[in-house]
Amino acid sequence: MTNPPDIRSASIFTTTTSCFIATLTLVASIDAGATPPVTRCESISDVVQGETIVDEYRWLESLEKDSPDVQAWTTAQNDRTKSILRALPCHAKLEQQLAPLMSIGSVGLPKREGGRAFWTEREGNQNQPILYFTSDSTTAAADSAGHSPAPVGPSRANKKVLLDVNATDAKGLTSLDWWEPSQDGRRIAFGTSKSGNEMSVLHIMDVTSGEWLSDEIAGKISFEGWSPLGDAFVYSQLADPTDPYSREIRWHQVGRHFRHDPLIYKQIEPSVVPGASLSRDGRWLLVSQSHGWQSNDLFVADFAQWQRSGMPSGGLTLVPVAVGLDGNFRPSAVIGDTMLMHSSLDTPKGALWSVDLNAPARANWKLIIPMRADEVLDSVAYCGGILIASYSKDVVSRLERFTPSGQSLGEIKLPGLGSAAVAADETRTNGFVSYTSFNEPRSIYAVDFTSGEMALWARPNVPIDPSSVTVSQVFVTSKDGTKVPMFIVHKSGLVLTGASPTILYGYGGFNVSLDPAFNPTNWPWYEGGGIYAIANLRGGSEYGEEWHRAGMLAQKQNVFDDFYACAEWLVASHFTDAKHLAIQGGSNGGLLTGVAVTQRPDLFCAAISAVPLLDMIRYQRFLLAKFWVPEYGSSDDATQFSWLRKYSPYEHVVKGTKYPAVLFTAGENDSRVHPLHARKMTARMQALAANDDTTHPILLWVDREAGHGQGKPLANRIAEQADQWSFMMWQTGMCR
Repeated sequence: MTNPPDIRSASIFTTTTSCFIATLTLVASIDAGATPPVTRCESISDVVQGETIVDEYRWLESLEKDSPDVQAWTTAQNDRTKSILRALPCHAKLEQQLAPLMSIGSVGLPKREGGRAFWTEREGNQNQPILYFTSDSTTAAADSAGHSPAPVGPSRANKKVLLDVNATDAKGLTSLDWWEPSQDGRRIAFGTSKSGNEMSVLHIMDVTSGEWLSDEIAGKISFEGWSPLGDAFVYSQLADPTDPYSREIRWHQVGRHFRHDPLIYKQIEPSVVPGASLSRDGRWLLVSQSHGWQSNDLFVADFAQWQRSGMPSGGLTLVPVAVGLDGNFRPSAVIGDTMLMHSSLDTPKGALWSVDLNAPARANWKLIIPMRADEVLDSVAYCGGILIASYSKDVVSRLERFTPSGQSLGEIKLPGLGSAAVAADETRTNGFVSYTSFNEPRSIYAVDFTSGEMALWARPNVPIDPSSVTVSQVFVTSKDGTKVPMFIVHKSGLVLTGASPTILYGYGGFNVSLDPAFNPTNWPWYEGGGIYAIANLRGGSEYGEEWHRAGMLAQKQNVFDDFYACAEWLVASHFTDAKHLAIQGGSNGGLLTGVAVTQRPDLFCAAISAVPLLDMIRYQRFLLAKFWVPEYGSSDDATQFSWLRKYSPYEHVVKGTKYPAVLFTAGENDSRVHPLHARKMTARMQALAANDDTTHPILLWVDREAGHGQGKPLANRIAEQADQWSFMMWQTGMCR
């Protein structure tokens, strides 16, 4: 499919040229090997904001999966990549090492409703997690004061399978995207999708009988809340599955055909994303309009009154809570007519407010938990009259309990320095906390929130000794003097030589924090003497909204400078050198590594750029990318074009430059980042780089059965990890 020209282009012309060893024939018959497949060049010149932009590989932007040229070219690239990586001497051993590590089980945080508990588990060689449920009657005996002496969760010994998507798809390509039990525990709504496309289809199941009800709604469904009786719910969907900007919020009565579902709200423009949540009592509906990751508008509606009036489609009256204000506004809970609201407005590290939904104007808000200068308030949960605040300080989680008026009740002591998440509901004072760190597998603890006591509820068995690695944190000075935290993980007792194989991982965007987390696939790297470093760059949420904004739009170069500072620190501190330092990132992190190899090719020996954005002049034209304009900007705006033009990796590949070896990866079913970015960047670098194709190749792998990374079956994940680790070990000198 030919994409429309840039509407600001002054002139456009197309020519077929002889770019290096050019050919107009398909490349499927070319033998895989060290030499890259020959790529056809068709130079297209656009004038964008007064500047001429030449693109030789526009034809690789094809949106058609069955485009013969693109399919043949991709097959040739995949064949070459596979033949190179799977012939490496460490590849077979890595597959053997990774198989048991990636078969380590996992347990999700439970949800409790109607006397039942629901959670997911994945065991052994299962491709996808299984959804279980059990009676929620197992609790600790209360003492005379009514407190549990030791928190005990529902018994996992009597668990029953509720939904096993593995049984519905032998290939393991169907994933369970989300699930939500009704308040009475009788029904569960869940969404499934295939091959990583994230196009969730909603289903309803009767929990007691296991019967799937006739209700089925397609269109990338998001579930927004059950009615108190479990007979209806609020959901959002894409009105047109081919249009990612057509989201609508609707009300569905169980058993009624979805075509009769009344419209509540619809998307008003591409970059504004609507969402909703229904209060537990069904009275209040909260509607959000997100303007990127830094701000949103929040409205409230009397949903019960709308129902009494006959539910006229589009007739719900929305009352502003926070509109046109420079901050994020997230409902934490609705208790009666009071909303607890987490906000970054004038409090970039977060604060909690109480809002009377009958009079929600800003003048009536009451501050419950004020901002603290030295830590970020990430979220707040309401649990039977207790507030559980999740803080992070220097990228380490901390939990603290408060009364509803904001008086501290003390900390919930976590097992160590790691990441925690809370699962609780409004009706009880006990719940669950998950905890993980770089050397601690994700474990689930039952918690009595009145006392803060925790007891282990589930922990996976791991065939390795997590304590065999050492974790440290350093603070690196970036180009402008900003202190950037970085975690460093390696085998205990490792002797530093100044040339240790090292991987530096980063993300730096979209208000996402790289928190400590256990990754068993890193263990072969540690055992081989490798060092793994995680840089907490600006653009994330590690230090609140100011940290995020310091790495977006016109400030995006700060992210890259932070990354280079961390790399240079590792070299200067004698952990490694440029010949043994590799970098890795995915999605926005794939953009990061793409920029790094073009801006600082001297600093790294290898890079993995996974599901990346790379052509930042045209990115906003494809799939969901208009949603990201508030984060990056758009070349349709002259000022924002100037930002993007300075760092867009695709425009900065220079002929004759020796680049690090690069492995680009993409998913053919990716609904977020189009594989065109990885395709075009691979083609241009293969054509222009002065790399030795036998020692520092530019490689591409496009997974034909995957999307942005979600929902892959186990065998595919093992193969993917073996390929990527082999590539890194090869390039850093560890693959023997």
